[in-house]
Amino acid sequence: MKIVSTGFNDLFVLEPTVISDSRGCFMESYSKKTLLDSGIDVTFVQDNQSSSVKGVLRGLHFQKPPFAQTKLVRVIQGTVLDVAVDLRKAQPTFGKYFSIELSSSNKMQVLIPKGFAHGFLVLSNWAEVFYKCDEYYNPEADAGLLFNDLSLNIDWKLPSQEFILSEKDKRNPLLSEASLF
Repeated sequence: MKIVSTGFNDLFVLEPTVISDSRGCFMESYSKKTLLDSGIDVTFVQDNQSSSVKGVLRGLHFQKPPFAQTKLVRVIQGTVLDVAVDLRKAQPTFGKYFSIELSSSNKMQVLIPKGFAHGFLVLSNWAEVFYKCDEYYNPEADAGLLFNDLSLNIDWKLPSQEFILSEKDKRNPLLSEASLF
């Protein structure tokens, strides 16, 4: 597995080694040893999976401390635009976003550390997203940012009139109004 830096401290793209033949393929999707060998020490405690139709935008979500979560995100079926927004005020990348297309075809994953808001937009007709978390979900720590906050200037790759959002995600605050850490 190749671990690629992104320009954001502690945010990495993981590119698995895929072995393919006429029967299909095999890949190692997670190895604690590989992460430790790269200086990444994280212990996952919860797995989550969601399925969504094209245009569903989930996010931008985060958990406030002490329940903040590191996430390892991958797509099992379909394609999504995965977005992480840096909420760590002490970082030079505060308020900036990282985006990557994750798909069942490219098999890439993104490791998002604590201190980021996370969301994704489904680009294919259907997508299954799977992610590991290093902290349990806590409803009292649940928070979010408005997906179309002009200060973030996220290029979601689809027109916003195609988005399907939850009522909660439509009402998330702007970064300037959010109660961060």
